[in-house]
Amino acid sequence: RWIKFEEKVEDGGERWSAPYIPALPLHSLFQLRTCLQKGTMLLDLDALSFKEIIDKVLSGQPEEAELQPELRERLAALLLCQPQHQPTKSLLRLLAELSLSPCRGRQSTWPWLLHPGCPAAASLSFQLRNRFKKKVPRGAEAAHVAVGEVEFLEKPFTAFIRLRRGVGLGSLAEVALPSRFLFILLCPQAKVKAYHEVGRAMATLLTDELFQRVARQAEHREDLIRGMEVFLDELIVLPPGKWDPSARIPPPSSLLSPHRRTAMHPPDRQAHGNGDMAAAGDRAGLGHPRSRQELERTGRLFGGLLRDIRRKAPWYGSDFSDALHPQCLSAVLYIYLATVTNAITFGGMLGDATANMQGVLESFLGTAFAGSIFCLFSGQPLTILSSTGPVLVFERLLFSFSQDHSLDYLEFRLWIGLWVAFFGVVLVATEASHLVRYFTRFTEEGFCALISLIFIYDSLKKMLSLADTFPINWQYRLENVTSYSCVCNLRRLLNPILTCLTTSAPSFTPLPAICPSVLPSAALAGLSKTQCLGEGGHLLGTSCQYVPDVTLLSFLLFGGTFLSCTALKRFRSSCYFPAMVRKLVSDFAIILAILASCAVDATLGLETPKLLVPSELKPTNPARGWIVLPFGANPWWVCLVSAVPAILVTILIFMDQQITAVILNRREYKLQKGAGFHLDLLCVSLLMVVTSATGLPWYVSATVISLAHMESLRKESTTSAPGEHPEFLGIREQRLTGLTVFILMGVSVFMAPVLKHIPMPVLYGVFLHMGVAALNSIQLTDRVRLLLMPAKHQPNLAYLRHVPLRRVHLFTVIQLLCLALLWVLKSTMAAIIFPVMV
Repeated sequence: RWIKFEEKVEDGGERWSAPYIPALPLHSLFQLRTCLQKGTMLLDLDALSFKEIIDKVLSGQPEEAELQPELRERLAALLLCQPQHQPTKSLLRLLAELSLSPCRGRQSTWPWLLHPGCPAAASLSFQLRNRFKKKVPRGAEAAHVAVGEVEFLEKPFTAFIRLRRGVGLGSLAEVALPSRFLFILLCPQAKVKAYHEVGRAMATLLTDELFQRVARQAEHREDLIRGMEVFLDELIVLPPGKWDPSARIPPPSSLLSPHRRTAMHPPDRQAHGNGDMAAAGDRAGLGHPRSRQELERTGRLFGGLLRDIRRKAPWYGSDFSDALHPQCLSAVLYIYLATVTNAITFGGMLGDATANMQGVLESFLGTAFAGSIFCLFSGQPLTILSSTGPVLVFERLLFSFSQDHSLDYLEFRLWIGLWVAFFGVVLVATEASHLVRYFTRFTEEGFCALISLIFIYDSLKKMLSLADTFPINWQYRLENVTSYSCVCNLRRLLNPILTCLTTSAPSFTPLPAICPSVLPSAALAGLSKTQCLGEGGHLLGTSCQYVPDVTLLSFLLFGGTFLSCTALKRFRSSCYFPAMVRKLVSDFAIILAILASCAVDATLGLETPKLLVPSELKPTNPARGWIVLPFGANPWWVCLVSAVPAILVTILIFMDQQITAVILNRREYKLQKGAGFHLDLLCVSLLMVVTSATGLPWYVSATVISLAHMESLRKESTTSAPGEHPEFLGIREQRLTGLTVFILMGVSVFMAPVLKHIPMPVLYGVFLHMGVAALNSIQLTDRVRLLLMPAKHQPNLAYLRHVPLRRVHLFTVIQLLCLALLWVLKSTMAAIIFPVMV
């Protein structure tokens, strides 16, 4: 059978082989051409049943090949026999059918020609419950090729039939599909092997998309022959002796589309040498939406914004209905945990930088509010908002400046936020987002690589800091185990004991009776560390500073989570288990990895650092409230001076937001609902007003988390031919996953008893996975690998066909040098301007 690729019933007769590319003898194609030239051909035949087709075929023989009435009847009886198909059986069914039936033996090489007395294995009921139909694309039609030997024929009988419309022919097909083409080749004995190859050649032709077009549109026999000649023109011949003809060539990971096959230039006409990287990327189909309508200027105030609204409004209802899929549940849990970890990290750093004027609680509430509003009204709701590094640097500088000049930090910050919102609205009104079309691949990849490396670096830095909190006992020696001890020293209680002993109590009275406040020696030895310190004592001994190897377990959880996430994500393309199970495991890969790591941590019972979420709704710093007043604490002129730093923040917000938006709206993601650059910038600008007035952090698009959000919502074809990789269909575009994530962020305060069981190393492992996944999604990573590969081992990348390798390496080295410069810049106080430097 063929669905794009050939499958063969193995010699055991109980299973289909793995799909493979059919390798045909060249002579069989020439014989097939002869059969089509001389045999019976009926185009656009009107028939409603297989019996009617056979009657018309046998009665439509040319005069020179007309069959005798007796032969015609015998052929009709033979062709109308019930066909037997090879069913796909489970292991349990195979074990249950070990006993042989009377009709079971070695199956015929041609299952079309069976003895009439043998019961049909492929009845209509079998068709209805055949799971193989899930592999057949929607709208497909069946073609039947019947080849066999007949003892009463003296010369071959050939017929090619094309029905005017697809007709269901009962159990003739393995699955219930309408049939359009039939090819029958019956031959005398002793020539069956050669004609069997002719049948394989016909089946291979009918699975070729270009020949299918010719076969559907052909009006005469010559049209079909010309279509076969075109097929022969594309044929590649493998010389004998250079390969094993019995070897089965596995299907490739991707196939050329019919359009590219017809438009492909001969090798000697292809351009070489002087193309640049951008042109090569465009020719490879990896260009970016430079000329999309959303990036064109209208020349009117708010023209781009109105166009964004008109573009997104028709999709608003489907933005919620499209989220009703199990894949969205896994995306919600994954992005929620990533967003919680990110909020705690940035909240803690903001608290250190601003004396807790903004802390973890403010980070949670701000993320929940800003993210929810953005998901409801933005142009690209798949974007995840978060605090970013440049914003954190600006907050630290602003707080230091306010302290040095005796200014109220939150009031000063309020006016800066209001000015930023005003400048943002001006940028939206003047359609400044059209400048995005000038962002090149160089810019996008540099920004994405830098943010990805920051995620990787921060996750490793957090893990290494555990060695300070939970130090490893490098001096521990098993031989000296008897000398390790730790006791509670209560020397500070010695004076009260002596005072108590000088009382007039009888000498035989026990010490606890004389001094009830004095603990027995056994009780003293059993005091915990907290009790000992609470009683005013201190710890003495060589093992008092020993901590169980929490660091080692934390690193094991960290690495295990990262490797589990990576392996389970790739499980979709593995060879184990049915496709539905693989897809389910891949969709919930991150959640499964987190649950497994949490189970390991709970089983071992070590006190690894856990996720701590605020449990009370009150400002981190008691000296501040929830509303920031614009006047009262600072001089009146601060509201005017604030416009100067606001210009810098506006540039920062614009570049950070729009570069991320360009990355998320790449053409290769196949987004169907369009982008909304102007609408996104307006939402971020207006949110600055609310977050500034309430003293919450400022938010902008988070590149890595947003990319992880999109990757978790990838759609692939559910029906793919055996051996064919599922086709990437795009992203599940909707608003509900992001909205649910941010709602959960808001109620996380009430989920603290549950979240406290999640170890932080597990979440850092998820962060590492997100950074590595985002880094692998850009072309820069592939080109860095090329620097380390000999030319003969380099992959067949499209841009290597158009651009000299020397120029590719030069482009990569320049990009790496710029990336190193940005990294150095990020590590200094000048990090606030790094989006501008990008």
